[in-house]
Amino acid sequence: MTPEAKVKAKVHALLKKYDAYAVNYIGGMYANNGTPDILACVKGKFFGIEVKAGRNKPTELQLSNLRRIEAAGGIGLVINESNLEVLESALK
Repeated sequence: MTPEAKVKAKVHALLKKYDAYAVNYIGGMYANNGTPDILACVKGKFFGIEVKAGRNKPTELQLSNLRRIEAAGGIGLVINESNLEVLESALK
């Protein structure tokens, strides 16, 4: 399992704890570039979650999409192994 996959597993465990609907977004030929890794809905709140591991940082396009989610009333987050508590706080 890759370092990012390990973080995704922890994110999904937290989402499950809060009975979220969540899907992994997998890009492809017809996908929208920069879409967050995980799209979720919890208690009527929409989440776009970009998952990173180690020193990896989101691209400007990924950050732009997270800002668009927030502008539309959702919650856009960048989550890594050291800030999982940010997600848990937002899920409460």
